[in-house]
Amino acid sequence: MPLTTLDPTSALIVVDLQKGLASFVAEDAFNEVVRRSRQLADAFRRRGLPVVLVNVAGGAPGRTEHARTLTDLPGDWTELLPQLDPQTTDHRVTKRTWGAFTRTDLEDYLRSKSVTQVVIAGIATSVGVESTARQAHELGFNVTLAVDAMTDPNPQTHHNSVTGIFPRLGETGTTAQILALLCG
Repeated sequence: MPLTTLDPTSALIVVDLQKGLASFVAEDAFNEVVRRSRQLADAFRRRGLPVVLVNVAGGAPGRTEHARTLTDLPGDWTELLPQLDPQTTDHRVTKRTWGAFTRTDLEDYLRSKSVTQVVIAGIATSVGVESTARQAHELGFNVTLAVDAMTDPNPQTHHNSVTGIFPRLGETGTTAQILALLCG
């Protein structure tokens, strides 16, 4: 469903824009995602709406065919990118699974702020972003996905998420469309 509205009690969730993941995707695409995510964060902050900054510091246990270990990481691996201009008023979530709601305080935080809709941006489209969107949808939040404020190491999985999965979880739109609704 194309983007139609933003609830008055919307929150922004920015997924995994951290130092350790910057090299996982093409630099140009990554820089655009960071720039657009910053635009969204600044706009949400100006309106007094919640901004949630998520990082990943581990992985779910269990065997997979494409396992990626997150051990012996550099000390700054989980640090949020300074280009996001993190504020003390932003809510921080450190996840250890793909989705930002699993075993974190994110749902409780959003409910305490009476949030009914989440706008999601970040990386990777088919992993952290999609998992967080699925969880938000399952928890009853209205979901909006900022499709030009996300990217993925795999263009095919990015395309599949944006065209095949996201329209079933919520509404999709560009950063400009979201800002127009937010600021309009």
